[in-house]
Amino acid sequence: MKLLEAKERLAGVENIEFQVLFSEYNVDSILIDKGKTGKLLERLIGLPAGSTLLDFEDGELKTNKAKANGHPKETMFISQISQRIDDLINQIPFKESWIFKKIRNMLYLPVVKINPDPRKWYFLPCYHINLNQQPELYRLLEEDFRNITNQINTNLEKNKDMLHTTSGKYIQIRTKDAKPYNAIYSKKLKRYVSDKNFAFYFKKEFMLKVQELNLK
Repeated sequence: MKLLEAKERLAGVENIEFQVLFSEYNVDSILIDKGKTGKLLERLIGLPAGSTLLDFEDGELKTNKAKANGHPKETMFISQISQRIDDLINQIPFKESWIFKKIRNMLYLPVVKINPDPRKWYFLPCYHINLNQQPELYRLLEEDFRNITNQINTNLEKNKDMLHTTSGKYIQIRTKDAKPYNAIYSKKLKRYVSDKNFAFYFKKEFMLKVQELNLK
């Protein structure tokens, strides 16, 4: 499925309570399975389940918990680092990175979960991020990515340190793992650089910037 096809299907889901939008599914199970909201949404728009790099043939779908006014309530996961650590140590250019491939064409859909009853939750209108057509946003993320890889190299190569939370203005890396932990090994440095996996996240500032630019 193409991203623009999914965008058209998402045009009719905003501001509809989950008990109506997902009437044929078990909405209560969302409280048990944190990833259930995304899975139900994928079913709704006809997106096949899978473990490929991208959700669509040409892009990605992201949901994020928001306030009623659309402002984000939390950061948004992008991708785990895992075996990609040497890409960061080698300071691969942003446009050649797997992170750029994940986020260059993306639908971001805020979901309002203020009510403790998941049947009362609802989506807000989606935003379309296309970094090939939005040079200002691309520049900001490229600068962040470069700053993060610079900081990683300073810590790992000069100080012989381990990975730790590293932030730009709009993206950051921090731990994301569960037992049994997945340590990160650098072939270039020939040593472990973390005893847990790390991941890239969008900070709240990114979602606010997207809303400021009104990328609908």
